[in-house]
Amino acid sequence: MLRFDPFPAETPLWLRNGARALKRAGGLALDLLYPPSCLACRRAISQQGGLCPACWTAMRFIERPYCERLGTPFEIDLAPGESGRMVSPAALADPPVFRRARAVARYEEGPARQLVHRLKYGDRGELAGPMGRWMARAGEELLREADLLVPIPLHWTRLARRRFNQSAALALAISGVSAVPADMDLLTRVKPTPPQVGLTRRQRAQNIQGAFVVAPARRIEAEGRRIVLVDDVMTSGATLNAAARVLLRAGAQSVDALVFARVITDS
Repeated sequence: MLRFDPFPAETPLWLRNGARALKRAGGLALDLLYPPSCLACRRAISQQGGLCPACWTAMRFIERPYCERLGTPFEIDLAPGESGRMVSPAALADPPVFRRARAVARYEEGPARQLVHRLKYGDRGELAGPMGRWMARAGEELLREADLLVPIPLHWTRLARRRFNQSAALALAISGVSAVPADMDLLTRVKPTPPQVGLTRRQRAQNIQGAFVVAPARRIEAEGRRIVLVDDVMTSGATLNAAARVLLRAGAQSVDALVFARVITDS
């Protein structure tokens, strides 16, 4: 597991231990003021930032075997791909622009959908921390190779209305535990696209076409970099494909995708 040590190597041991003791004391004080509750159902639990046993059981975590390109789980083993790992027929028939995608859980079932909606629409920014930590675990192999995290941006008009970009919050949380730096504005959304909900796969791809750019002055920040795109949900992959294409054209060496939830039954 990737861990971020906030202390420089030369920090004295007594200072490290003192800071950790203060952090533990602060956590105890927080528990007294706001008793720990499940992030999904809000039942009482023993520690802040977790799920109750029922919600943990209901969370449909995505684990191997899954498609190494799309991150979609297999119900049965398939023939290995060229790399010796399994690749789904969908990825072979229509390869994504990004190299690999990883997700924490299925979006359609369990508490994952609740968490995504509360983070995005429910003014629950504190959810980004625990969700980002789960994403860092799910995407550990991507983060080991990554130079930069780039969140999927909102168009400025939508950001003005919502005042919050959930993808940026998740990227900052992932950066905090992985030590991979996050660039909040390398990628810019220049097209105010309508919501993708209810669109077919083809319509989503058309809807998002031309939505992203890397400003000429920022291209040097992308050149030769191994980038991980961060978003809350992946449905058809159209948004992540469009963003990856722009970053690759700007000179990125590779682009992977890391999301909290993955729609599996997409049409």
